[in-house]
Amino acid sequence: MLYNSLSADMDSETIEEICKAIITAGAVGGTVVLTPALIMALGFGAGGVAAGSLAAKLMPLFGTSWLIASLQSIGAAGFGWLGISSWGVLGAYIGNKISALCNITVTYQPDP
Repeated sequence: MLYNSLSADMDSETIEEICKAIITAGAVGGTVVLTPALIMALGFGAGGVAAGSLAAKLMPLFGTSWLIASLQSIGAAGFGWLGISSWGVLGAYIGNKISALCNITVTYQPDP
């Protein structure tokens, strides 16, 4: 019922733009919030690399490279403003690509 009352007042382009905005905002928020959580789940935390974790298994492969140092820094302190901005841009790009699903407009034409 709610959708029917909204669609009566808005054209399909407006609904598509709202759909795109919601998907893009969700992707931005998702990348900024979920990336540090995923990094911590891998075993990079405030106390260092967790023993037996995937992060500990990556240590012999990468040693003390910039990758391990960066992941450890994010796991310990989260993103700074530059990291939030960078991941936000990536999330906006991904959301923009996914929002192409909103461009599908279905019209019903009854048989004559």
